[in-house]
Amino acid sequence: MTTQDVTDLYEEFGSDRLPPGQRETSKFPVLSKSGTPPFDPETWEFTVTGAVDEPLSFTWEEFQDLPSVTQKQDFHCVTGWSKFDCEFTGVTFTTLAELAGVDDDACHVMFSGLDDYTTDLPLDQCMREEVLFAWDFDGEPLPRDHGGPLRVVTPHRYAYKGAKWVDGVEFLTEPERGYWELRGYSDSANPWNEERYS
Repeated sequence: MTTQDVTDLYEEFGSDRLPPGQRETSKFPVLSKSGTPPFDPETWEFTVTGAVDEPLSFTWEEFQDLPSVTQKQDFHCVTGWSKFDCEFTGVTFTTLAELAGVDDDACHVMFSGLDDYTTDLPLDQCMREEVLFAWDFDGEPLPRDHGGPLRVVTPHRYAYKGAKWVDGVEFLTEPERGYWELRGYSDSANPWNEERYS
């Protein structure tokens, strides 16, 4: 599979690949709101609901059978570190949106995870080729403590916008706030504007 390099997306947001206030690291620190939740591939279900033409539901095997891509991305954590050249494989957000058919009045998206985590983004910030539901990291299955089997990656936003252990996405007709957004974190989360807190 060809790897698509999207590490130049920073040019849309700022002049430097490393956002202000960030330090580059070769490590991949583990941060989450609570412990790693259990995952059973036999009972796991991924749902697409809300303002769509056709709600969707996938088993783990069915989800992995969807068309996938591999991308080289940068990863920016709100706590101040960035990891360059991460290779993620998964399904693009736009692929799921096209399968479900998004209603004209949908304007916002809520992601949910197995640990009851939620995070939100405007629909236009999700309908980008580099927003992935990723299951592989650097050629290996995504580690459990990094959100495996499946997490969202949002290289144009701080990483708390990329739900770990993701098992659902809901299309909304009105904006709602997710877990950290309700606790004072920025709803927009643009690293190049240092939008860390509201």
